[in-house]
Amino acid sequence: MKALVTGATGFVGAAVARALIDAGTDVRVLTRPDSDLRNLAGLAVEQVHGDLRDRASLRRALAGCQQLYHVAAHYALWAKDPSVFYDVNVTGTRTLLETAREVGTERIVYTS
Repeated sequence: MKALVTGATGFVGAAVARALIDAGTDVRVLTRPDSDLRNLAGLAVEQVHGDLRDRASLRRALAGCQQLYHVAAHYALWAKDPSVFYDVNVTGTRTLLETAREVGTERIVYTS
């Protein structure tokens, strides 16, 4: 069984990846090229660079994965342009879920 975890560079996402590995699941993580990878140190994960708003990168990341754990989110206490939140969190999530359906992902777990 292989799972894709989004948001794995964060505290919760890294914990999800760790729990999946401990349960014997092969884990792939979606990261941005500029991601801070410290939370993934020492974890046996396959890393794929991509973006929630880029359908082609999502297809690559989801290829061969039966499960998707969507933990990624754009958050901050304040933003000069709040449309970025909508673009990543709403449009990006919609794009991810549509792509997962297209490639036949069997199970999706979404945290909010």
